[in-house]
Order: sequence, then C-alpha cells, then structure tokens
Amino acid sequence: MSRPPTSDGSTGSPSGYVLPAEGLGELFDALVRRGYTLVGPTVRDGAVVYDRLSSPQDLPVGLTDEQEAGRYRLRARPDRAYFGYTVGPHSWKRFLQPPERVLWRAVRDGDGFRVEAAPEEAVRYAFVGVRACELAALAVQDRVFMGGSHTDPLYRARRADAFVVAVQCGQAGATCFCSSMGTGPRCTGGYDLVLTELLGGEHRFYLEAGSPRGDEVLAELPCRPASPEDRQAADQAVSRAEAQMGRRLETQGVRELLLRNLEHPRWDQVAGRCLSCGNCTLVCPTCFCFAVEDTTDLSGQVAERRARWDSCFTGQFSYLHGGSVRATTRARYRQWLTHKLATWWDQFGSSGCVGCGRCITWCPVGIDLTEEVAAIRGSDGLRSGREASGENP
Repeated sequence: MSRPPTSDGSTGSPSGYVLPAEGLGELFDALVRRGYTLVGPTVRDGAVVYDRLSSPQDLPVGLTDEQEAGRYRLRARPDRAYFGYTVGPHSWKRFLQPPERVLWRAVRDGDGFRVEAAPEEAVRYAFVGVRACELAALAVQDRVFMGGSHTDPLYRARRADAFVVAVQCGQAGATCFCSSMGTGPRCTGGYDLVLTELLGGEHRFYLEAGSPRGDEVLAELPCRPASPEDRQAADQAVSRAEAQMGRRLETQGVRELLLRNLEHPRWDQVAGRCLSCGNCTLVCPTCFCFAVEDTTDLSGQVAERRARWDSCFTGQFSYLHGGSVRATTRARYRQWLTHKLATWWDQFGSSGCVGCGRCITWCPVGIDLTEEVAAIRGSDGLRSGREASGENP
C-alpha cells in the first residue's frame, strides 16, 4: 500500500499516522516479509518476557504489571491493550549479547588439532515493543561493544540488522525513574518505527517513522494521517506516564557524592541485606560483564572456549592470584553502584543506569538504589562537617 495522502490531498509526510489496532498484524507481516525474526513481549511463567512472536495475539493482551521493591505481579486490565505493562525481567541485550555462546573450538586431528570458528546464528531481529529507557540502554551497549577500537563482531552484526519498533509508555510503574535519568518515558530517537497505543474511543496506534527503513514499512500499512486530536491524545498518554513515576533519583553531583563516600556506613547496612545473588546485574539492560571459560569433553577430542554472562557480585569475578579483590558483599555492592552511577561516566561518557527500575523489582530483598543514594546524600553534609572539624564520623 502506498503512503496515504495527507488531509489536504498531498503526498507529503505529515507528523504522524494512525494505525487501527487490527492493523498491527499487517505490521508483523511486513516485517516477516523482509526476513526479520520478530521478538517482543509475551507472557511466560507469570511474567512479561521477551521471546519470539508469530502474531499480535502472542503479546500480553489485556494484562498489566504491578511492581514494587522485591515484588512483581500480573493482573488483568479492563481493556484489550497490547502494551499496557511497563517492563519485565528481560532486556534486549540477550538477543545481541547472548547469555552464553561458543567463541571457538579446537578438535583433535591426528597428532595435532585444528581450530574451528564457532558458527554464529544469522538472525535479523525485529524488536517489537522497545521502551524509551530500553532505547537508551541499547545506546549504552552500543558504546560498550562498538564504540572503541575493539568491537564485538556478533553484537555489531545483529545490531546493524535489527529493526526497532518502539512503544511510547502510557503508564509508569512504581519502580520506574527514567524521567530522573533523562531517558524517558518519551522515545526521542533510536527507532525505526514508534507506536503510541490509544485506547480512548477507537483502539488505535499513533505511528511515526524514525528511519528510511521505517518509512518503507509504514508505506505498506493501512494507515491514515493523524488528526490534531490523535497527536494530542498521544502526547497526553506519555505525559500521564511521566506524572506517574514511582521513584526519583537526584542525579546532580551523584558521581562526586558516591566517590567521596566510599567509606560511608550505609554500605555496611545494605550489605547486611544483600544476598550477592546477582539478580540486579542479570536483569539490568546495560550490565555487560562476561566471563570466558575453557572446557574439554570427556574423550579429550574437543575443547571449547565459551563466553557467558557474569556478575560483579560473584566472588570469582574479581579473583586474582589466590584471592578475590572484593571479598565482601559490602565491597561488591559498592562497586556495582559506584560503577553504574559514577565511574561509568569516566569510561563511556554517560550514566550506566537508565531508570528502568528492574534492579529494584527483581531484588529478592527489595534493595532500592534510589533509596541508597538518597540515604548517602542525606548524611553527606553532616559527615563532611564532622570530618572537617576532626570529629569521628
């Protein structure tokens, strides 16, 4: 289908289009025709996770999520919204930087051996349902894996081919604080298409393209030019989400705050609760650490080198020549938080946190990094005054 005309009969590009809810399947079909494997939100084991999709009915239709520190539940909505949730435990990095992969293998060949490159699955992904905070997280991962002189070839190949269908947030969760981090809830770039789901009256999507690829797909969809009312409704939906933020993080001077409080007693208090389970790093959309392991089969014929996700909360992560550099939970939590909010700026020129709130929701004991930073900030001036006067803090 050619691009629909604007309201004045011209074929110029208006600011947006409207796609009927029943036209979502045609968007899926257009992407499949281009050879994309669709991945996006679906429901499994009582949570919204990211997995392969075959139709819009695989989406979490009519469901929303309730999140708090250490708590996540799905419940029914009073409507048939396709994207009426916030975020679940998965992030898009699992498709670009798989949790485990073979780097190469060595196979015994007579008196020697031959090294074989691991076959990489050639997949062109279309990511459906990417939120603003997740677009920011993808940009962070891009800097990590493609921004320097050494790039990850698998990440680069999958990222270059990925088609991104973003979705504007129509609601915020109790653990969301993307507005504090300047990463949402409004999608401002980094997508091929962006949808805003509108539920008042006709169930429809306000649709905009963000790239030439997005324009090509949009031209095949049963769209009509958006009216001023449609555009206003889309803007109001995102504004409501921004007003619903469940958490807030004061970012002004947070790098300096944390680095001058490395011996703050709050680190001991949080260590008394932290299980060092690594959940926060696994659900985080920007954490990128991985370990490399060598294994040999029982016959001694094949050896493999594998990369797998790792976490700075494990004792082995900082193991050097007979001991762990960060042997205590206190040291590990401090390393994670100060890297995320402080020294990440030194490495990559941005924060390592996008305010998605996953680390709060999926922490078994409900540790809240916004609360920890606020506690340190609240006593920072008092401690500084005591130290200046020579008193014991």
